[in-house]
Amino acid sequence: MTTVSDVESDLGHHHISKQYDHELLAIRNRVLSLGGLVEAQVEQAVNALLESDVELAERVIKDDYKVNSMEVAIDEECTQILALRQPAARDLRLVVAVIKTITDLERIGDEAKRIARIAVELADHFAKRNQLTDLQQIAQHARTMLREALDAFARIDVDESLRVVQEDPQVDLEYESIMRQQITFMMEDARSIPVALNIMWAARALERIGDRACNICEYVIYYAMGKNIRHISIDEVERDLRSG
Repeated sequence: MTTVSDVESDLGHHHISKQYDHELLAIRNRVLSLGGLVEAQVEQAVNALLESDVELAERVIKDDYKVNSMEVAIDEECTQILALRQPAARDLRLVVAVIKTITDLERIGDEAKRIARIAVELADHFAKRNQLTDLQQIAQHARTMLREALDAFARIDVDESLRVVQEDPQVDLEYESIMRQQITFMMEDARSIPVALNIMWAARALERIGDRACNICEYVIYYAMGKNIRHISIDEVERDLRSG
């Protein structure tokens, strides 16, 4: 497992400029700060949805600008490093991984805002208890994947990244199950359509959060190993990394 100390050592031992080292470490820390903000947004949005808390949902919607502002600021820092430092090899992979990661984090923030808006829509309706139970399950799974992806980024942990990626098919199954359930409700009672549609959209947002958590883990592997694992199977990834 590659650790933070390993990364700091790798960043520092060949750079003449300590300021450059500081800049590279700083952008990684800024990503983690953004990740913490996004994780809080997701948690609050899910709680607002499950508890019909309109005030909390509106706060999530209002606070989305914080995620956007931080993403823009980090992106600008990365642009400055690319322009002024012209990083190569591992340093370049770090900057690229950061740019891609903050893009996915910003989009996870968008999904949190979407869930919060659905919470406002559903507050005046009464969803069936089992509908919310199924949503709670996929929400817990997606939030766990996001937290573990951020942990993997913090530690540059390839093994943890692979474990998160392997969780994605289970989230997909939970999403498909919710979709089938809501279609059944709509077929049985047309009056359930507005609630069922909102639950389907919320489930879709949660499934996308899981997907983007996997993306972040792919960027960790790219940075640590220099391997792009998109579009290949998990088994192939494991064989490739173990043989490398």
